[in-house]
Amino acid sequence: MAIILHLETATKTCSVALSDNDRLLALKETQRENSHAEMITVFIQEVLAEAGLQIHKLDAVAVSKGPGSYTGLRIGVSTAKGICYALNKPLLSVNTLFSLAQGVLHLDHDFDAKTLLCPMIDARRMEVYYALFDLNLNELKPTAAEIITSESFSEYLQDYTLCCFGDGAEKCKTLFEGMPSITFIDEVFLSAQNMIQQALEKYNNGEFENTAYFEPFYLKDFIAGAPNVKGLK
Repeated sequence: MAIILHLETATKTCSVALSDNDRLLALKETQRENSHAEMITVFIQEVLAEAGLQIHKLDAVAVSKGPGSYTGLRIGVSTAKGICYALNKPLLSVNTLFSLAQGVLHLDHDFDAKTLLCPMIDARRMEVYYALFDLNLNELKPTAAEIITSESFSEYLQDYTLCCFGDGAEKCKTLFEGMPSITFIDEVFLSAQNMIQQALEKYNNGEFENTAYFEPFYLKDFIAGAPNVKGLK
């Protein structure tokens, strides 16, 4: 038995799940922006209470490692590290785009055998974080941060169709209008429940992170915006 707490904060979603092996015990989440710092510890308390477990009964903590929002990732990783330090529990990390693709496979959607899954996370302007997976979740293109153009996927469209989803996919729709080989699934959000499979596999294989030195997978350097506080501009 492996009781794992899962934290997903890589985008505007703040999601916390609790699992026993591959079984979901409890889930709390919100799509409200900028809610991570406010809600993550509340959700942790709520999923533990719903499952009737005390926090020291956890076997591990899994966190979505990115790519994604710099601030969101920092909050999730800091929270996960704090729990692991306090309880002397192992830390697991889950690739955010893999988790997003895992969630799409749980939908009632009839994919063609030649479909590639293209999870996308908004990286501002026309840039997105994305990767390509086949329907067995084998990674065909590693995670990248790119400005998407009408030619971005041309090398794959000779042999495959593409299904795009996630909060970065919406802004790419107009680029691929009239291209039947590229489709979109709307309103697909990250959820901590889709971390369970990968986290359990890593737990069983002993693939733990170094709690002291683990950092999120930012992929890009953080660039601070102009301050809004008077006197700091």
